[in-house]
Amino acid sequence: MAATTIPGRRVDIRLWTRPDSVEPEAMRQLHNISALPWTFKHVAVMPDVHYGKGATVGSVIAMRDAVSPAAVGVDIGCGMTAVRTSLRAEDLPDDLRRLRSAVERAVPVGFNQHKATAFTDRDASDWDTFWRGFEDLTTAVKANAGKALHQMGTLGGGNHFIEICVDTASRVWVMLHSGSRGIGNLLAQHHIEVARRLAHNQSLPDPDLAVFLAHTPQMAAYRHDLYWAQDYARRNRTVMLRLVCDVLRRQFPRTSFEEPISCHHNYVAEESHFGEDVLVTRKGAIRAGRGDLGIIPGSMGTCSYIVRGLGNADSFESASHGAGRRMSRNKARKRFTEADLAAQTAGVECRKDSGVVDEIPGAYKDVDEVVRSQDDLVEVVTKLKQVVCVKG
Repeated sequence: MAATTIPGRRVDIRLWTRPDSVEPEAMRQLHNISALPWTFKHVAVMPDVHYGKGATVGSVIAMRDAVSPAAVGVDIGCGMTAVRTSLRAEDLPDDLRRLRSAVERAVPVGFNQHKATAFTDRDASDWDTFWRGFEDLTTAVKANAGKALHQMGTLGGGNHFIEICVDTASRVWVMLHSGSRGIGNLLAQHHIEVARRLAHNQSLPDPDLAVFLAHTPQMAAYRHDLYWAQDYARRNRTVMLRLVCDVLRRQFPRTSFEEPISCHHNYVAEESHFGEDVLVTRKGAIRAGRGDLGIIPGSMGTCSYIVRGLGNADSFESASHGAGRRMSRNKARKRFTEADLAAQTAGVECRKDSGVVDEIPGAYKDVDEVVRSQDDLVEVVTKLKQVVCVKG
């Protein structure tokens, strides 16, 4: 699908979806972003776009000499990791409850954390160096050192998940979605508030779009903390993946695993586009440079895709991060019941209680349609269907 271009306030807005499918609140946010004097070239809008805080989820924003913390989001470094295993669908038991329970015992979910630290030299060889970096973060988070240690290798709640999936060739995959947990959220909230108080941000169309400017101490502090949190998120997924793979090794001895695929979808990157060096924020979007492998998940009862980027310059070499919500959590809780959830997740071993009704597939857009809408951004490598889904 070719992008649709609509005029913004200062730069254009390019959408990989129909303009009339974008909720009015999200469209207002896109116009606000297009009005910022630092926004470069145009705003790229992915087909999973929906309303967010400050910047829309599903937006890719390149800026000259500036960055907006709200255009990254509060879950810094949130993203996906997936790995194909040597297991086949026929190797899995008919009753998958035992497997789900084992994963839930291995990986704390929701507000829970590990009683002892879970990371090991199997996950990375430079943990001492990484944790020493905590001492250089803003003093606003210093009291949370212990929590950050014990949340490393944990899932969280909301739309985060761990899944056991089967692809179209009957190969079994492990896939998970999580970010920088409590520490990333605290860092993001702190820097968003700092940005809002800066003089150059006082006349913005939305105070949540406050930016840091290049060559200022505030920008330097934010980028330092941001890159540490992005690394925390990547490591968090690495530890979780190893914990889940250990569960599979115990239940299915001699299982082997291929090289994992991993991608952030709430992050900042220093990149060159249209001949200029810019800071790119992807909030609910993945990098899709030519040949880049990425993951586009659906909801807890549908399917997900492994994709390969096509390097489309107009999208700033990006693609969607998932199906995207089509209704708020509150609206989903009011509209759907536990019976609806059970029906829409039939055949999936997962929670089917009121605590996850807001994650029901009906609250999300059609991931198949979302992927079709960006066939000039990515090509499909394989399609996955979950058989086990762990939610916080």
